[in-house]
Amino acid sequence: MNEITLDNVYQDIEKSENSLIRLCQDLIRFPTVNPPGNDYQAIVEYIGNRLKGSGFSVEYIRAYGAPGDCPDYPRFNVVARYETGKKGPCVHFNSHIDVVETGDGWTKDPFAAELIDGKVYGRGACDMKGGLAASIIAAEALINSGIELKGAIEISGTADEESGGLGGVAFLAEKGYFAKDRVDHVIIPEPLNVDRVCLGHRGVWWAEIETHGRIAHGSMPFLGDCAIRHMGAVVAEFEDKLYPAMAARHTAMPVVPEGAKQSTLNINSIHGGQEEGAEGLPSPCVPDSCRMIIDRRFLVEEDLGQVKGEVTDILDNLETSREGFKYEIRDMLEVIPSMTDIDAPVVQATAKAIEDVLGKKADFVCSPGTYDQKHIDRIGNLKDCIAYGPGILELAHQPDEYVEVADMVNSAKVMAKAAYDLLNK
Repeated sequence: MNEITLDNVYQDIEKSENSLIRLCQDLIRFPTVNPPGNDYQAIVEYIGNRLKGSGFSVEYIRAYGAPGDCPDYPRFNVVARYETGKKGPCVHFNSHIDVVETGDGWTKDPFAAELIDGKVYGRGACDMKGGLAASIIAAEALINSGIELKGAIEISGTADEESGGLGGVAFLAEKGYFAKDRVDHVIIPEPLNVDRVCLGHRGVWWAEIETHGRIAHGSMPFLGDCAIRHMGAVVAEFEDKLYPAMAARHTAMPVVPEGAKQSTLNINSIHGGQEEGAEGLPSPCVPDSCRMIIDRRFLVEEDLGQVKGEVTDILDNLETSREGFKYEIRDMLEVIPSMTDIDAPVVQATAKAIEDVLGKKADFVCSPGTYDQKHIDRIGNLKDCIAYGPGILELAHQPDEYVEVADMVNSAKVMAKAAYDLLNK
């Protein structure tokens, strides 16, 4: 490509900085918290209207029947496509529209999208509305530059990534939106830092464990059987046996940060006894049920059957060794680790663009958590997929989350350069 023309694209992105900031702010101000899945239709229509103005054809796709889809919280997605009119490949930028709950500890309004000292603050600023905004600006700069392009550019805003992506990319992949006859290269602008190419992610197994007991009067607990105490025994076994075993395992995948190079287990929640939130005092009852959600992240070197077996072995041993112990376990989500080959076209094009724009070699990493590459890989069978975008990984899901404006500008340049090279090979 002619360097002067490329410089013109970069200059256009720089001149669009205020537009980029406003776009990012507008996206953050949709409080698309999942669960339950607020404002999905409103945000996808905003994205669609923006892209229609840039010459994209737009589809809105509701994931009927997906988990959580209902009249109050419909699972809407948007897929926009720009056809150049010349035969060639398709580069697809995919971003999720949902954000996690805000949580405590914020010093700023999570949905005000304040611009302070070159940073846009808000829930989803980093993960990943800053990346979505940057990809839109990148695509618009390419289209408006008058550069000869081949093939097509797609941009999607998809639902439910934070809860597994079943109402978003998984649904679209099943409907053929990520089939090889439609899409060739995918860039997901997740916040893995602006100088990194993310090749893939660890695996995940979510499960619900329920321990059972027997209800009785709280003044006579000896007449009942406390399900919460049984769950306490499960946690103790995890501490004594499972956590030390996982800490001894490490992966050859370039997972970041360093602590994620080992197997991990998070206890997402424990609920036992009466439902929380009732007004007044609770009644004195021995709880007959206790439920725990576990979030097990595993390595490419581990087998999913082994991962599950470690937990069920602990539960089975308690069933034989602990009086009254009874349990059930329910699978909630299974994701096998995924990693794109370092020599794949989208990897090399993005790495070269990072070097051209930032003047440094790209780092190749893998994500500690899963993202929607899993569905593009496993359902769409499309391997040429990476995560690349602005934002600091460690800020995701944190209070006072932010994205730096300079990173959005630089990542937009990188995405524009990578897309051009992929479209014109």
